[in-house]
Amino acid sequence: MNKKSVLSVPITCFWAVVAVCVLGILAGSFADFSINEALANKTSLGSFFATYGSCFSYCLYPAAGACLYAGLREKGERYRMLAWTLLILGFFMAVYYSNSYNGKAVRALIGYQAGESAPALSIVSWLFWVVLYAWVPFVMLRLLDRSNPDKLIAVGAAILVAGVAADNVNLWLKQVGSRPRYKYLITLDDPISEFRNWWQMRPNLAGGDDNFKSWPSGNMTIAAMMFSLPMLADVTKKRSDGKNLRCFLVACVFVLLYGYNRIHMTNHFLSDVCFGTLITYLIFAAVGTAFLRAAEKK
Repeated sequence: MNKKSVLSVPITCFWAVVAVCVLGILAGSFADFSINEALANKTSLGSFFATYGSCFSYCLYPAAGACLYAGLREKGERYRMLAWTLLILGFFMAVYYSNSYNGKAVRALIGYQAGESAPALSIVSWLFWVVLYAWVPFVMLRLLDRSNPDKLIAVGAAILVAGVAADNVNLWLKQVGSRPRYKYLITLDDPISEFRNWWQMRPNLAGGDDNFKSWPSGNMTIAAMMFSLPMLADVTKKRSDGKNLRCFLVACVFVLLYGYNRIHMTNHFLSDVCFGTLITYLIFAAVGTAFLRAAEKK
């Protein structure tokens, strides 16, 4: 691994993402409310993207499971059960997280009403996610280059570990900040009087009330996982620096669109979006670098 690279792209890419996030945080610190007043406008397309856009990021979990499976199988038959376990775990994580965060929309789509509909109908909503992600492991196993099993294991483990860590850090910070969402504020007679900047924290005020979980953006925690795409590209056949950079650019475009969507749909402020992205990106960068360097030394 090139020591001047982070997540399989040049370190200049890393600093560019950090710089954009910091600039966004600074801008939001002075103009969060006015930015939302200018951009917020719920639309059907925005709602669709808000619900299903995260599926692109969640595909990374079964892809990571496939990396672990391929790497461990190259290590020998004694790792067979562990390989299968991690492959299934990666797939399950995508289904579980999708159903937890976006299952309500799917259940509404199929007409499920809690306490009234047959329990079997709820299972159908789970099967929706199962079918949606079922193709990922099969495709990845065909694309992966198995000549370096240690690197495959490092990439797969890094995505799983960093993904879970980022999600839990985000959930903890939401309670620490307990910041009211813009969509809640605009239901009040005097929204600006209840507005709080991100640093005006009131720990544990949020509890289970989603209206007070604006900072940092959890959806951006999910979206920023896409910055691990170059790592995946780097363990496929016919890999190249150019392919890694193209994956990085795809991740950048996706994160920018998703960030705009969170503001546009009245869910978050600019500083929420930038903090969510930056926190996840730093966690992935640290975990990815540590795992890849360990694999290289071995």
